[in-house]
Parts: sequence; C-alpha cells; structure tokens
Amino acid sequence: MGVLDRFEKGVENAVHGAFAKTFKSGVKPVELASAVRRQCDARAAAVDRNRTVAPNEYTIALSATDHDTIEAWGADALSHELEDTLRDHAERQRYSFVGAVSVDFERDESLSTGRLAVTSRTTRGPVAPATARDHHSRHPLLDIDGERYHLTGEMTVVGRGSESDIVVDDTGVSRQHCRFEVTDQGTILTDLGSTNGTLVEGQRVNEVTLVDGNAVTVGRTTIMYWDGLPVDEDV
Repeated sequence: MGVLDRFEKGVENAVHGAFAKTFKSGVKPVELASAVRRQCDARAAAVDRNRTVAPNEYTIALSATDHDTIEAWGADALSHELEDTLRDHAERQRYSFVGAVSVDFERDESLSTGRLAVTSRTTRGPVAPATARDHHSRHPLLDIDGERYHLTGEMTVVGRGSESDIVVDDTGVSRQHCRFEVTDQGTILTDLGSTNGTLVEGQRVNEVTLVDGNAVTVGRTTIMYWDGLPVDEDV
C-alpha cells in the first residue's frame, strides 16, 4: 500500500474522530496530496535518458478558511505527510530530486473555500533525497538508517541540531557532528569536535578521505558511504 493509499485509509478511519470533523468542509487532505502529485508530474523534466528531475519545493495556496483549519489541525504534521507522499510518488515514477523535499502552506485571500493552487520550484541543496531506482547520479551517496541522500553540494554537515544539513535523531550525535566535503580528489570526512567522535570502519578519525563502501559511525548511527558514478557514465 502506497503512502497516498495509507493516507486515504487514515482519513477513512478517522470518520468519527476530530480529524474528520476538522475537515468537514473545504479542502480535504487527500485533495492536497493529489494536487501536489499532479504538480510533480506536470513539472518533472528529463535531463538525460536515465534521469528525470522533479521539483522539490511546493507551496499550496489556500483560502483563509482552509488555511486556518489546517493550522488548527497541525500544518507541520500535514506537511510531513505530503512530503512522504511526494517521495513515494517519485520512487514509483523514477523521478530524482536535487534538494530536500518540502511542502508549505500560504494564505490567499482571493481563493474561495475548497479551492487551492499549487506552485513548485527546483532548488538545489547540499543534499538531495535519493530513490531506490536512482542509480545514475554522479554525486556521492549516504545511506542513514535506510534514508538515502546524494551529496549535491560541496560541503554537507551531519548532526543532531536543526542547523545541520542532515539531521540525525541520535542523542549520541553532537549538534554539528561531522562534515562531508566533496572534492576532485574524493570525499573528505572531518569530525567537527564532536563529543563522542567519528569512526570509519571502527577507527576514530579527525579527517580522512573516504573510499567506496566505507561505514561511518556517529553515536549509535551507521552511515554507509558510496562514491558517485564517474561523470561520463551519468549521461
């Protein structure tokens, strides 16, 4: 069962709860999911024969009434659910993203209750979520507890704090724990003075150039590092 299917099932199961009462009129969450998915399809663009890039940042304009309803119910929770919907949809459609996926809501006084408008854009970030079928990127790849990220920027900071590019929910990880720097000579891993240190293949390091398949340990979390494909293969 896909994320959208699960989302629809969740709405169905909440018929007698506060969730259903909250969305008794106006825009429904399933309609929002369908709208961002359509926008994703409409704006997806093939960059070569192996790769189609879809927008990674979405803004949903809502009427004042619908916007207030979503804020009251929990806009952050709904945004996260819609982001999961987009990542799942991209997996099925073999789309790639070049930055983190985000969904935000904005109030539009010109819209009537039940109407919405979705806009999107592609914004490159230091990391981009990778799909299981996205095998043809030249960017190095990190796998953290099953979540996979391409290192699309020159420097990427991993840590527990929200200011990090990749946030790891692990109390043994410092707020800014380590940095991955992508260079022409390879990816350099640097410990940023973390409390518990950074380990590569079980050995504590301050700075090291990674090789394909290295296991990096921060706190209780293992990060698998994979080199990207050479540029001439990514065509």
